[in-house]
Amino acid sequence: MTSVGHQRIVIQNNHGENLVGILHETGSKDLVIICHGFQSKKERIPMVSLATALEREGISAFRFDFAGNGESEGSFMYGNYRREAEDLRAVVQYFYKKERLLTAIIGHSKGGNVVLLYASKYNDVPAVINISGRFHLEKGMEGRLGKDFLQRIKQNGYIDVKNRKGKFEYRVTEESLMDRLTTDTHASCLLIDQNCRVLTIHGTMDKIVPAKDALEFARFIRNHKLQLIEGADHEYTSHQDELATVVLDFIRAVREDKNIPQHFQSCKRGLDFIKSRI
Repeated sequence: MTSVGHQRIVIQNNHGENLVGILHETGSKDLVIICHGFQSKKERIPMVSLATALEREGISAFRFDFAGNGESEGSFMYGNYRREAEDLRAVVQYFYKKERLLTAIIGHSKGGNVVLLYASKYNDVPAVINISGRFHLEKGMEGRLGKDFLQRIKQNGYIDVKNRKGKFEYRVTEESLMDRLTTDTHASCLLIDQNCRVLTIHGTMDKIVPAKDALEFARFIRNHKLQLIEGADHEYTSHQDELATVVLDFIRAVREDKNIPQHFQSCKRGLDFIKSRI
């Protein structure tokens, strides 16, 4: 039996960078992986509150920092959806090799896009939870980059983003901007296997990503459930318990589903299935 408690785990991605995460170990082989959003980290809500709720339910949870964020190695980069999906790939494979039963992958905000992108490429998870992901990635950039950002970045090759106090935060290169603009959410949704169950959760008072984006995920993902949380903002600041309840109810249903393909239920078969797709 694995020792119960919080364990700091370091996993190397395919670029040789160390990804740092916290495993909420319950002694159960069932595991849920939780991914943070843009310029966030594993210590932020709702990552911690969800991991804690899963732990109380007797389900182990792993929350980690993508490369260039939090404690993980690497440089922070704008865009980076595909590369973060590969970070998640390294984490999933690590736990499959440890013979864990992966119940679901959860992503908040940008992390929601990453888990959906992962599921569209690697058919090895039975369930995905997209919390406040953005469907239209070409939108929502003016607030960070300013007006005429495309013209300015083509002229200068980059845009330096500063906070409200004028302090430098990060650099957006033309390459990283194009990474975001060429990440096709619509195509990714269509590629998710119909046996993979997807839940999209969105707050009706989200001022970062409009709640109407959630309706687009519902349109294009085949095995999809949509749950709007009335009055919740982007971080679910005053709705952490309600968010956790929705997530746990969905995960309970996934665990009880007898129709999940066997390659999802068995780690060994899951690994064999992964190898057959390479």
